[in-house]
Amino acid sequence: MMSRFMKVLPPLAVFILFVGGWEAIVRLIGIPPYILPKPTDIVLAAKENGLNLAESVSTTLAEAVAGFVVSVILGISIAVLLSLSKMVERSVYPYAIILQTIPIVAVAPIIVIWFGAGMNAIVVIAFLISFFPILSNTLIGLNSTEQNMKNLFYLYNATKMQTIWRLRFPAALPYIMAGLKISCSLSVVGAIVGEYIAGIGGGKGGLGYAITVAATRLQTPYLFACGLSASVLGIAFFLLINAFSKWLLSSWHESEMR
Repeated sequence: MMSRFMKVLPPLAVFILFVGGWEAIVRLIGIPPYILPKPTDIVLAAKENGLNLAESVSTTLAEAVAGFVVSVILGISIAVLLSLSKMVERSVYPYAIILQTIPIVAVAPIIVIWFGAGMNAIVVIAFLISFFPILSNTLIGLNSTEQNMKNLFYLYNATKMQTIWRLRFPAALPYIMAGLKISCSLSVVGAIVGEYIAGIGGGKGGLGYAITVAATRLQTPYLFACGLSASVLGIAFFLLINAFSKWLLSSWHESEMR
């Protein structure tokens, strides 16, 4: 317990000093809340708009999770297919790189036209942002299997699919987990970016829609509250995937044996 407390104490002390200094400086200088709100203003705005904020967070969470799940399924599946043939990999993988380099704000209007404004388009945008890290990391992991082990499977007349699922895929799990850790946070970013362009209003709007409305109304304290909620959502998502990674790898891989 003492060891854990000593690990938590330094960042906690920095957080308290930062928030306390922020509160004191804004009070002393007298900066208006619509320019730079105090931490207490942000807490009060979050409390006053608690129901709307909770609704926005839940909407963004649903969109981010949906986009992330689709990216995991397609990213791992396509990586496995590409790893079966070097020719296919060299033919298809460059287009995955090109897809990743296209700014999402440039293709988002097209996505809205194809899928309609609302959750469908937002999920697609979240998927596009979080897809490539999973594909890339999984493919690197599958191609990094020890050659001696692949030769052993070849000597035992294992098929390509047997080698994939019994050797190469388990060996690639640390790489896959690294891709998931990157993509889980990106999916939240993608959902919020999608809401700026394709978000729906009213009680079903997500954090991106809430941020847009708060900015147009100069509700700066609530704008900060929405931004901090998005950050907390991304951190929570990352910690959940990180805990899953520790559970999956801690018994056999050095990266999680700590």
